[in-house]
Amino acid sequence: MRKTFIGPHLRRLRLERGETQGGMARKLGISASYVNLLENNERSVSVQVLLRLFESYGVDWREIMDEDGASQLADLRAALLDPIFDTRPDLPQLRAALVHAPDLAAAFLRLHRSWQAANDQLLARNEGDGGTIAASPEAAVHTVFRRHRNHFRELEEAAERFWPAPVERDEIYTSLKHRLREGLGISVRLARVEDLPGTLRQYDEARREILLSEALDHTNRTFQLVHMCGLLEQRELLDLLVGRSGIADPRGVARLRVELANYFAAAVLMPYAAFLAEARATKYDLDHIATRFGVSFEQACHRATTLQREGAQGVPFFFLRIDKGGNVTKRFNATDFHLAEFGGACPRLDVHTSFRTPGKIVPQFVEMPDNTQYFVFSRTVDRPTWIRHAQDNRLAVAMGCTIAHAAEIGYAEAFSVAGARMVPIGINCRICPRANCDQRAYQAVILTRPVDEKRRGATRFDG
Repeated sequence: MRKTFIGPHLRRLRLERGETQGGMARKLGISASYVNLLENNERSVSVQVLLRLFESYGVDWREIMDEDGASQLADLRAALLDPIFDTRPDLPQLRAALVHAPDLAAAFLRLHRSWQAANDQLLARNEGDGGTIAASPEAAVHTVFRRHRNHFRELEEAAERFWPAPVERDEIYTSLKHRLREGLGISVRLARVEDLPGTLRQYDEARREILLSEALDHTNRTFQLVHMCGLLEQRELLDLLVGRSGIADPRGVARLRVELANYFAAAVLMPYAAFLAEARATKYDLDHIATRFGVSFEQACHRATTLQREGAQGVPFFFLRIDKGGNVTKRFNATDFHLAEFGGACPRLDVHTSFRTPGKIVPQFVEMPDNTQYFVFSRTVDRPTWIRHAQDNRLAVAMGCTIAHAAEIGYAEAFSVAGARMVPIGINCRICPRANCDQRAYQAVILTRPVDEKRRGATRFDG
C-alpha cells in the first residue's frame, strides 16, 4: 500500500483554526513532535489519525489526502524548465516548496500559466483589443485533468455501475437505444448527411430525440450514445466535478462537461480492470485493444492515458493529436512531458511524418532540452467524411512515455533501448532553446542573441 502524506493540508487545517501544533496534538491524541513530522511530510499518516481528524475536525479524509501532489510536482518542475528562468531547482527543493509553501507554489503556477496565456495571445494577435488575459477553455480543462492525474475516481465508479447486468459487445448499441428509450424517454434516429449538415450528433431536447449522422461508423455511433447517457444520467456528478474545478468561464465549463462525459463513455466501453489486463497482456497493442473492446484506435489511446488508479496503475502516457497543418487539436497528459498549448508540436516529432504512412505505427525515441527521454509512437486516424471533396480527413495521434517504461511497450521491442538514437526535440519553436535546430520555424522569444550578418547557420535565425 502506498504511503500517504498530508503535510501541507494538515498545516493549512491547523492554521485556519488558529491552533498550535500542541493543541492539534492533544485533539488527535498524538505528540506535538509527531504533528511536526506529519506537517513536514517526514512521516506518513495512519488510518487511525485520519479517523481522528474526521472526529475532531469533521474533515473528510479524501479532502486532505495528497492526491494531487505528484501532478503539482510535475507542473512545478515543467514550469521551471521554461527557458525564461535561469535556474534549475532539484526535486528535493521543489518538494520542500510544496510542503512548506503550498499556497506560494500554487500562486507561482497560476502566474506562470497567466504569463503563457498572455504571451501566446500577444504572439497570435497583430492588432485588436486583447481584453482580459485568461487561459483558453482547452487550457483550463487540460489543467483540471492534469490536476487529477488524468483519472477521475467518481466517473470510474459510475461507469462500473452503468450496466445492471453484463451485455455482449455486439449488443451494446441496441442496449443503449433501449436504455435511452425506456429509461429517459429519448429515441435515437439515424439521419442522412444532408439532413444534418456539418454535424455528427444532435440532441433535440424538445422532441426527446438524438440524431446521429450516417457519416459516423458503428464504433462512433455507440460512443456518442454512451456520451449522451453520461450527460443526461450523470448530470449531478458532472455538476459536482465541474463545481470543484474552479472554472468560471461558461466556455470552459461547457468544454469540461463534454470532456468529462467523454471520459465516462470511455470508462463504460473500456472497463478499467479489463482494459488494464488486456494492455499488460498485449504490451499496449492498441490496434488489438481497440478491436477487443469495439472502439476506435484514438479512443483506445485516450483510455490508456487514464490508467492511474492507485494500486492498479498502467504506463503513464501523454497523448497528442495534430492535424495536417501541425496544429495541436487534443492533448492529455499523465507524465512530466510538457505539451504545447498553442500552435504546433515540435517538427522533429515523427507524429508529423506519420501522415506519409497512413495507418502504420511510427516509433521514435526523443530527448527534451532538460535531457529527459521518452519513447513515442504515432499513427494516423481517420475522421468521418461527409462529401467526396473532403475525403482525406486524417489526423495523427502520438502516445509517449518515459524511457523507463519503454520495455513495457510492444512497439519498442525491435529496438535496443539502451543504445537507441535519441532525437532532440522541444515543446515548440516559440520557447525551444535549441538555437541551432535546422527545423526551427521562427525565432524563439527566449533567444535574444542578435543575428551575425557574417555567418549563415542552419536556418535564417541562426546567423
